[in-house]
Amino acid sequence: MLNNQKGVGLVEVLVSLLILALGIMGFAALQYRAMEATSESSARVEAINLARGFAERLRVNRGAIETYKTELKKATDQQTSSKICSKEMCSAAEMADFDVAQLTLKAAVRGMSVNLENCQGNSDDRSCIYIAWGDTAPTNGDANGEGNCTTSTAYDPSSTCLIMEVY
Repeated sequence: MLNNQKGVGLVEVLVSLLILALGIMGFAALQYRAMEATSESSARVEAINLARGFAERLRVNRGAIETYKTELKKATDQQTSSKICSKEMCSAAEMADFDVAQLTLKAAVRGMSVNLENCQGNSDDRSCIYIAWGDTAPTNGDANGEGNCTTSTAYDPSSTCLIMEVY
């Protein structure tokens, strides 16, 4: 028996190749998103570890919290310290200077920046550690500001940062 269908087999093959190509493109998109999520979670873990270490240093040297805030505001002084407090005795202010130098150096190696500010919306003088990476600045922003961790007391969902409240 002769089959009068000519070329239909080729169309079926082309349609199946198109479906296969779409499936492969979908899988590639899922892989890309998974890699993006892995990178984001890795950055968050590193930021959490930096913030946790800094919070412990703040608890130990609570009397110098204003020195920590001042040192973190001066970008030129952040990665240098006048004394190496792991080898010699230091005052509370010198220890704060040393801690900030170590913290900012560790953050810079990871492509992150650090800040310590009063938490927005709190009246009890709590401080917040801001650790940001990417295009985000570790600061509180106003309603029109872009590129900050927060915007008018709310976390900016487009930012790449971590905010940790310390007592």
